[in-house]
Amino acid sequence: MTSPLKLPSSPVSLRQRRLNVLVTVGSVLLCLVLSPSRIPGMELLGVAPNWMLIWVVAWSVKRTPSQGAIAGLVMGLLQDSITAPHPTHTLSLIVVGVLTARLQKQRYIQEDIISIALIVFGMAVVAETVMALQVSIDRLFSANSLYPSLGEIWQFHQRVALSSAILSSLWAPAVYYPLNRWWERYAPQDLTS
Repeated sequence: MTSPLKLPSSPVSLRQRRLNVLVTVGSVLLCLVLSPSRIPGMELLGVAPNWMLIWVVAWSVKRTPSQGAIAGLVMGLLQDSITAPHPTHTLSLIVVGVLTARLQKQRYIQEDIISIALIVFGMAVVAETVMALQVSIDRLFSANSLYPSLGEIWQFHQRVALSSAILSSLWAPAVYYPLNRWWERYAPQDLTS
């Protein structure tokens, strides 16, 4: 029995491939532009949604762990290019891409908007924890570290992780649903398998 959302596979034309690349790159650029933006009403305790993380989850949920890792690498490097490169966002987004792809492959989740919101919530906590670990390691092993004490780092981590997780999970459907529908309908079969 096939799902009503799955369309029969058909050859993808060169025009459709180009359009798919354009939509994918456009969505990446939109998330990149939104990342440093502080739109009124979209902040919680000074923290905004993690748009790059939401995109990596949307990409990785139907792909292999290696494809999720590559998406995390690219998105992390893009985010590091517009922010401070230390602590790096690349490591946390690679972890998110791999874990998200492994969740789907092991069939622990069903694919619907609520599941995606829960995955984004959990992955936002994971990503912020990876960032806090990087800052803590720098604090422990660097004699001239500019970071506060470990207690302050982890207290700040709690506030940032929870705020980011809440906001990112609330905004996840706005990114996931249209991209997922597009990729199901128009993406080349070699990308969606």
